[in-house]
Amino acid sequence: MSATRAEIAVVAMAEVFRGDGEIVVSPMGLLPQLGAKLARLTFEPDLLMSDGEAYLVTTDGVVEGWQPFRKMLDTIVPHGRRHVVMGANQIDRYGNQNISAIGDHARPKKQLLGVRGAPGNTVNHRTSYWVPRHSARVFVDTVDVVSGVGYDNAAKAGPSAEKFHDVYRVVTNLGVFDFGGPEHAMRAVSLHPGVTADEVAAATTFEIDFGGAGTSREPTDDELRLIREVVDPKSLRDKEVPA
Repeated sequence: MSATRAEIAVVAMAEVFRGDGEIVVSPMGLLPQLGAKLARLTFEPDLLMSDGEAYLVTTDGVVEGWQPFRKMLDTIVPHGRRHVVMGANQIDRYGNQNISAIGDHARPKKQLLGVRGAPGNTVNHRTSYWVPRHSARVFVDTVDVVSGVGYDNAAKAGPSAEKFHDVYRVVTNLGVFDFGGPEHAMRAVSLHPGVTADEVAAATTFEIDFGGAGTSREPTDDELRLIREVVDPKSLRDKEVPA
């Protein structure tokens, strides 16, 4: 196989944005950024990429638009016209995410980022997650703090929370997952080449349905060229996802 595991993950991350069209994407983290750039340079040229602060930028970082927070919060975020990719310290079988604290909330063992924008992201527009190290510490039965809202909690909150709720994909160094199982439980969409279901199961505390899982696709020759020469010529991807 000519592509590395990191390059497979970049392509898998790019595929998360397939079909989004002209929508604001906010890819948080290195691999999500590389995937979004690759998608825009290939099959999703109309993506509007955020720099995470105040501007829309090209794949080269050139400013092509202004996105003041008030306009974003008034016209984009609450109407499903955004796709954000966040990280996760914990994720459960229904897509609840924790980036706030580990342990009891009143006396946590470890304080993390706080919930930040995760609740608003998950109930207002499509949200995906990137996890560079798939492990049982991340994929847990129950998250310690609900930061990003999963399908079970969105249902409890009612129609207003469910209107644009769409926890779409989880991409890890082992595979791609969605929440198309019974009662929106996590299931495997594809495993990266060389990864087995047993390997994923051993790194996950809850059961995952592998019945329909395929193999994550490898980059085309043109995508490999873009990854290696254009979007990540310094090979930073290999530090995040070692071969």
